[in-house]
Amino acid sequence: MAKYDYDLFVIGGGSGGVRAGRLSASLGKRVGIAEEYRFGGTCVIRGCVPKKLFVYASQFSEHFEDAAGYGWTVPEPRFDWPTLIANKDREIARLEGLYRHGLDKAGADIFDTRAELVDRHTIRLLSQDRTVTAERILLANGGHPNPHASLPGHELCISSNEAFHLAELPKAIAIAGGGYIAVEFANIFHGLGVETTLVYRGKEILNRFDDDLRHRLHEMMEKKGIRILCQSIFERVHRAPDGRLHAKLSDGGTLVVDQVMLALGRVPNTEGLGLEAAGVETGKTGEIVVDEYSRTNVDNIWAIGDVTNRVPLTPVAIHEAMCFVETVFKGNPTSPDFDTIATAVFSQPEIGTVGLTEEVAAKKFDELEIYSASFRPMRHTLAGRDEKMLMKLVVDAKSRKVLGAHILGPDAGETAQLLAIPIKAGLTKDDFDRTMAVHPTMAEELVTMYAPTFRVKDGERVD
Repeated sequence: MAKYDYDLFVIGGGSGGVRAGRLSASLGKRVGIAEEYRFGGTCVIRGCVPKKLFVYASQFSEHFEDAAGYGWTVPEPRFDWPTLIANKDREIARLEGLYRHGLDKAGADIFDTRAELVDRHTIRLLSQDRTVTAERILLANGGHPNPHASLPGHELCISSNEAFHLAELPKAIAIAGGGYIAVEFANIFHGLGVETTLVYRGKEILNRFDDDLRHRLHEMMEKKGIRILCQSIFERVHRAPDGRLHAKLSDGGTLVVDQVMLALGRVPNTEGLGLEAAGVETGKTGEIVVDEYSRTNVDNIWAIGDVTNRVPLTPVAIHEAMCFVETVFKGNPTSPDFDTIATAVFSQPEIGTVGLTEEVAAKKFDELEIYSASFRPMRHTLAGRDEKMLMKLVVDAKSRKVLGAHILGPDAGETAQLLAIPIKAGLTKDDFDRTMAVHPTMAEELVTMYAPTFRVKDGERVD
């Protein structure tokens, strides 16, 4: 008779937890997995996937305008928010079904309940009011939006979670934050016809991205009509008698809007998880502390994904899950590789980036070659849209190795994914130069920039 009910019990049914549970069960392991909300996690249910659907929806306003330059006569368009919400919900339900089907087919036991640790081998399933035991436990229960509880009136605000389920589209919205989520939703709401203001405490939006892209995107967003207030914060939010929200700013101004959205980072879901009872160590922000193999200080408990607050991206959580299975069940110790991770910001225009920014590379290398091209994409020529694309390569002048690539423009995320391969492989600018261009494409600029736009020596730009 087995000593434990399960060889592995996974708490959290997001992308990382489901991947680990499914792969482990397919190896013949007895696996249980618990999720208190819906399988698919932040990305599928209330993050990347519905957000991208909203991005597509918000882009049609410009597509309709551009169509005239190509000979199309388009009647005055009308947008219906409830239709978008209903169709989005239908797609999310379909995807959740696929996650459940994969787990069930692999032989995992699925529990629709919150799960908490009782001790290092025991898990309480709250809605069933019972406990199960497991030889190994994997914590993959993600994170949640920071509610910014210190802000007076924060309870009147929404986060990205609620943005996907608003009963009606607001006429005006104020968004606090300057990262992925804030910038993406500012573009989404603006594209859907909402008067949009972005408020950010920093000097420029999208901290840690390449400065040239940050500045250019800021300019383009303002040109479209999005108001951006940097070096400012909300001091309090209150509801007026007419039902609208008044958001007082640190500069003394007040924004009168229908919704205030807080996009001020995310917090690991560790409160009330029972970590203390199991002896699991946490860090300053509540994140679970793990070693290079995602193992906690308790030798039979691992943690992956946003709950560890390492690199909070869905593909990273999936990668960590696969490394966990290799390490624990295949006898092949494998640590996640966090070097050179491509990422995208689905702003409008879009950002795609991989590798080092110019600013970071300048601190690590004596001399850089910067190759940069700014041009109007062909799709905008007949449309008459005054929106330029920016492509930039960061190269170590000594080794000629391409250290980073940064793109602002249509389909930048798709291009960044492909660029991640040669940059991850350590290819040089000479390898790029030897590559034949595909014409006419936007991406051909990446292999036809033969002379540096400028150099960076000892951290300073020179001609």
